[in-house]
Amino acid sequence: MGKFKLIILLFFIPIFTFAAQKLKGYVYATDNSPIIGAQVHWENAKKGVVTDENGYFEIDGTPHKDHMLHIAYIGYAENVTHINSFTDLQNIILKENTELGEVVVTKSVSGRISSRTDLLKTEKLTVKELTRAACCNLGESFETNPSVDVVFSDAVTGAKQIQLLGISGQYVQIMTENFPNFRGAAKVYGLDYIPGPWMEGVQISKGAASVKNGFESISGQVNVDYKKPTTADPLSLNLFLGDVGRVEGNADAAITVNENLSTGIFLHYSNEKTSHDVNNDGFLDMPKKHQFNMMNRWHYQKDRLISQTGIKFLNDERFSGQDDHTMNSESMHDPYKISIFTNRAEFFTKNGYVLNPDKNESIALIVSGSYHDQKSRYAKSIYNLYESNAYASLMYEKDFSPMHKISTGLSYNWDNFGQSYDIPQLVSGKQPDREAVSGAYGQYTFNYDKFTVLAGLRADYSSLHDWFVTPRLHVKYDLNSSLYFRVSAGKGYRSVFALAENSYLLASSRTLNIADNLKQESAWNYGVSGTYHIPIKGEELTLSAEWFYTDFSRQVVMDMDSDPRAVSFYNLDGKSHAHVIQLEATYPVFRGFNVLASYRWMNTKVNYGGIEMQKPLVSDYKALLTASYETPLRKWQFDLTSQFNGGGRMPLPDAETPLWDKRFKSFVIMNAQVTKFFRTWSVYLGGENLTDFIQDNPIISADNPFSPDFDATMAWGPTQGRRFYLGFRYTIGK
Repeated sequence: MGKFKLIILLFFIPIFTFAAQKLKGYVYATDNSPIIGAQVHWENAKKGVVTDENGYFEIDGTPHKDHMLHIAYIGYAENVTHINSFTDLQNIILKENTELGEVVVTKSVSGRISSRTDLLKTEKLTVKELTRAACCNLGESFETNPSVDVVFSDAVTGAKQIQLLGISGQYVQIMTENFPNFRGAAKVYGLDYIPGPWMEGVQISKGAASVKNGFESISGQVNVDYKKPTTADPLSLNLFLGDVGRVEGNADAAITVNENLSTGIFLHYSNEKTSHDVNNDGFLDMPKKHQFNMMNRWHYQKDRLISQTGIKFLNDERFSGQDDHTMNSESMHDPYKISIFTNRAEFFTKNGYVLNPDKNESIALIVSGSYHDQKSRYAKSIYNLYESNAYASLMYEKDFSPMHKISTGLSYNWDNFGQSYDIPQLVSGKQPDREAVSGAYGQYTFNYDKFTVLAGLRADYSSLHDWFVTPRLHVKYDLNSSLYFRVSAGKGYRSVFALAENSYLLASSRTLNIADNLKQESAWNYGVSGTYHIPIKGEELTLSAEWFYTDFSRQVVMDMDSDPRAVSFYNLDGKSHAHVIQLEATYPVFRGFNVLASYRWMNTKVNYGGIEMQKPLVSDYKALLTASYETPLRKWQFDLTSQFNGGGRMPLPDAETPLWDKRFKSFVIMNAQVTKFFRTWSVYLGGENLTDFIQDNPIISADNPFSPDFDATMAWGPTQGRRFYLGFRYTIGK
C-alpha cells in the first residue's frame, strides 16, 4: 500500500510542477520611469499582455515550459529575459532603440488603459489618447471617453462642468499631481486652466476613492499628471489654429541641471477674439477669450529622498454677450455685456523619503496653496471674488508583507472666500466665507492570491460642520487572469459655497435665492463592475459592465423647477439618488485598427419642492463609438468619434406662457482627425461637430435680455456648428 501511495505521489508531482502559474513584474525605462503599454508575451505565443499605468504586468505561464519572456515597446529595443523562477518579481529595463534603421510596429497599443491590477475602477488616458482629438485643455480631454461628459453650464460664458455617474462636477474631486485642486470658484472655468500639451496623463477613478485624498470624492476623482522633468522630452512645441479664429500655442522644455536636479518650463498662450453669431440671436455663440499660462516645476532626487516643487500663474480674460458685431446700430445704446477677468497663482511641493525600500516603507509631505482673483460683470450685476486655499497632507506607508499593507496620515485644508458684489436679483441669507478642516485617516490593504481588500476610515473636524467620519471599502476578486470583479462602497462629504461655485447663473434674470444654514452634503456611493478579456484570433476582446448608485442623505438642491423665473438653493427634504449602468466593448479588429463601443444609461432623481423629478439638463443615455487606425510604421493615424446623446428633461417652463419645451431631444455629434507623423514632428487636421447640430434657442428671450424672462443657463447641446482645425507638433526627443 505504501509503494502504491508513493507511485501516485510521483505521478502527480509533475502535474503540480508544470501547472500554470502567474508571473508578475514591472517594465521600466533606463531612467526608472514605468513604461505604459509595453507588450509582454512568451516566446512563440500568439497572445500576451500589456503593462498598466505603473508598468506592471501579470502573465500566466507554465514553469520549465515557458521560460523566455519577450518585452517590446515602440522606440525601445526588444528585451528577451530568461525566467528561472515564477516566484520572483521581475524588474525589466528596456533600452531606447538608437538605431536609425526601419522600426517594425507589430501591434498598436491603446492610449486608454483600464487597469487590470488596480483595486479601484480606474482608467488612464495617456498622451496617445489625448492627441486623438483637439485636446487643447482638460475640458476637451474626454471627447473619446465613454465615462466622463463635459457639458456647458450656460450658453454665453463658456463655463464647463464634468458629469460623472449621472451627477454634476461639484461631486467629482479634481486633482493635479495627486493633491486636491480647483475648488470653489476655480471649478467654474477650471477645465480651461490646464493646457492639453502639458499633460502626461489623466486618471479617472469612479465611485468612492481612497481616503488618502480626503473626504470629498462622491462620484469619483479626476487626477491630472503634468509632464515630469525627468521623463519629458527636452523640447515640445504645439500650435493649434481653428477656423473660427482660435489660436493656441504651447511650449514645454525639460532641463537637466545635474544628476540630482532637473526642471521643467511650460508656456501657453491662446486667443479667440473673433465674434460669431451663427444663429442670429444677437449674442456671441462663444465668448471671446484670451489666456496666458505658465508653470515651472523642479525635481530633486538623491538616495532615498525625492522632492518636487512647482509654481503656476494664469491670466484669463473672457468677454461675451452682445457686441457691435452681433447687434444692429439701433440697439447698441444698452447692450448686454459680460466680462470676466481672472488671475490665479498656485504653488505645490511634494517631498518623500524612503525609510525601508525592502518594505516599501516611506513618509511623504505634500503642501499646496492657491490664490484666485476673479472680477466679473454680468450686465448690471457685479461679482468680485478673492479665493484662497491652503492644503497639507502628511502620509506614512509600509508593506508588512506581500499580504498586508497600511497607510496612515494627517491632512489640513483651509478655504477663504472674500466677496464683493452688487447683484440686484440676489436674495441670500447669511453665508459662510471660510472653512478649515483637519483630519486623520488609516487604510489597510489585504492581498491574498486572487482576493484584494482595501478598507479605509478617516475622521475630520470642520470649523463649520463639526466632526464627521468617512468609511470606504473596495474589494477586487480575480476569478482568473481574464475575468475579474470589483465592488466598492463609501461615503463622501462636501461643503457648499453656493454663489462662488455657481456664478455662471448670473447670466440670467432669474432671482437667485440662497437659503440660510446650508448643511454639509453627504452621500453613499456603491459600485459593482466586471471585466472579461476574451482571446479572439490572437487579440483580446474586452467586455466590461458596471453599475453605480449614489444616494444622498444630505444635499443642497439647486431648484430651477419651482419657479421658472428663479433658481433656489436649499437643503434637501426627501430623496436624491442616481443610478448608472454602463456597458463597454473594445477590440483591435486588425493590426493598427482599434474600436470601442459603449452605452451608458443614467437615472438621476431629486426632490424639488416636495416632488421627486428627473434631474433637468441631464441626458437619459449616452452611446459612444470610436475607431482609430494606425498605418504600418505609424506614418498616418485616422480617428473617428461618434457620440449619441439621449434626450432629457428641461426645467419646468411657465404653465401659462411656456418659453421652452418640457424635454430636449436626442442628438449626434461626430468628430474626426487625421494625423501625419514624421520623425520629430507631426501635423494634424480635424473637424468637430461634423453633423453641424446646434441647439435651438439656447438663450431664452435673447431679444430682450433685461426682461425677467432672460435666461442663458438652459444649455443642453452645442451652441456652435461644424468647426475645423489644423495643428502642428514638434518634439526633440531624449
